[in-house]
Amino acid sequence: MERENSLRDRLVDVGVDLVMTEGTGSLGLREIARRAGVSHGAPRRYFPTHQALLSAIARRGLADLKDRFTGVTAGIPSARGQLEALGKTYVGYALECRGMFELLFRHDLLDSERHASDQARLRDLTLPLFGFIVELVARHREEEGEALCLGTAKNMPPPAVSAGLLWSNLHGIAQLWVWGSLPLALDTAGPGGTSASSELDALVAAAMDTHLGLVNR
Repeated sequence: MERENSLRDRLVDVGVDLVMTEGTGSLGLREIARRAGVSHGAPRRYFPTHQALLSAIARRGLADLKDRFTGVTAGIPSARGQLEALGKTYVGYALECRGMFELLFRHDLLDSERHASDQARLRDLTLPLFGFIVELVARHREEEGEALCLGTAKNMPPPAVSAGLLWSNLHGIAQLWVWGSLPLALDTAGPGGTSASSELDALVAAAMDTHLGLVNR
């Protein structure tokens, strides 16, 4: 059994390395088997479908992202501060781990109705990450209270909706940036520019103001 688990882990390790270095287009079962040094049919013993293997690879990425969120938010007292740190980390992850970022939330590709256990394990990581954002949005509103601009506060949707919009905004910033579309539209230096970090931080800050509300200081 230990050997079986070792080979299963090796297949996932190879898949993670492939997606990180060559992108999602490289994640074929045959190529993963070849690089793992096993027969092309071997992955089917551990992953009945291609989606099941992709899900296992994505779970590694989600676990990494969760650890990064935990690290950057530790020691930050305010919910707003934690959300800003989380947003910068999310966008930074997209630039650093481009292939994995493109795979992580493709539940249309990763979920397999015939293999509910793989689907469930993936949801077990994705949903708590989103729930953490919802919790921070709600806590931010409690912490700020009357400091939030009155007009902004009155028009705020429920925390879960605000969290969904914030996540969508951050994901869009990240994806359009790595594609080069956002730098082109904003006439900025682009993904490889020396000022990219400060430009992205400004975009993340603007997204926070849009979805969390302006705060009177």
